[in-house]
This record gives sequence, structure tokens and C-alpha cells, in this order.
Amino acid sequence: MIIVMGLPGVGKSTVLSAADNTGYERLNYGTLMFEIAKQKFGIAQRDELRKLDPEKQKMVQAEVGDALAKTKGKIILDTHCSISTPGGYLVGLPDSIIEKLKVEKLIYVTAPVSEVMARRNSDPTRVRDSESEKSLQAHDDHNLGLLKHYSEKTGAAYYVINNYQGKLQQAQQKLLALLE
Repeated sequence: MIIVMGLPGVGKSTVLSAADNTGYERLNYGTLMFEIAKQKFGIAQRDELRKLDPEKQKMVQAEVGDALAKTKGKIILDTHCSISTPGGYLVGLPDSIIEKLKVEKLIYVTAPVSEVMARRNSDPTRVRDSESEKSLQAHDDHNLGLLKHYSEKTGAAYYVINNYQGKLQQAQQKLLALLE
């Protein structure tokens, strides 16, 4: 399994679209969580996940983690290092989950926070809370620390892909090189 992470709005899924014909199956952790939370807690939108009670979020994370541990084949997991919630950051892949996964590589997609803010503001498909550049930078810094922790826990190397505005093809080429 290759795990690809980044701030919400960094363009992670857009970068990952380059992997569509590579033989990898793409799974989105948030989408898997949403399907469970929709049934169990009646939420209507994926962006409501981060506002669930933390214990409910952890329960849904664990259920998805158990399912992911059973997956076989070439998998790319699209997820977040951490989730910004009203109560603070929630770890995206707790140790109890990441230790169950067979992780080959960890990839972190990043971009200047000003570009992330612009992408978020131009995305009508998502309902995101307004954040300052300082807050986003703190979240990105926190994620980089978690990325190192995930690497230590799994023994998998980590890589950083910069997804600069107007440079999508370079980011996608770097991703494809990491998938070889």
C-alpha cells in the first residue's frame, strides 16, 4: 500500500489522477469513513465528518482501518495526516491502524499555503471552514511531523511532492516515478 497525504485543498486527488491507469486501486479514507458515518450517525456531507464527536470519529476510523488491513493488491490510499476539528487536530492514521497496514511508501503532497487557500476558495464541491494562512501553515507543519512518525512506525520511506500552481504535470510525473 502506498499512502498519499496532504492538507485538504492541496490538490492531492488531482495529483493522484495521474495514477488512474497504472494498475493501482485508489481508495479514499474519507469517503470510506463517510459511508460508515452516514449509516451510523446520519451525516449528510463528507465535510461533516470532522465535526463528529471525536470518539465517533475514532470508531469510524478504526472500522475503516480494519477493512484496509484486509485489502490485497496494489493500493493507493488517499488520506490526511491529521484532521483539523473544532477540538484540535485528530491524527488521521492512529498507531493502532497504521501498524496493521502493509505500507510500502508514504507520499506527502504540499504547496504554499496561499495556493492551498486559493484552491479551497475556488472549490464549490466542498464545505470547508475558513482558516488563516497562519493556521494552515501550522497544520502543514504538524502534518510533516506526523509523516515522520508514520515512517518510523511503518519502516516505509517518505517522499514530499510539491504541487505548485501551474506545475501539476511535474507533481504528477514525480508521483508516477514513485509508483514504478
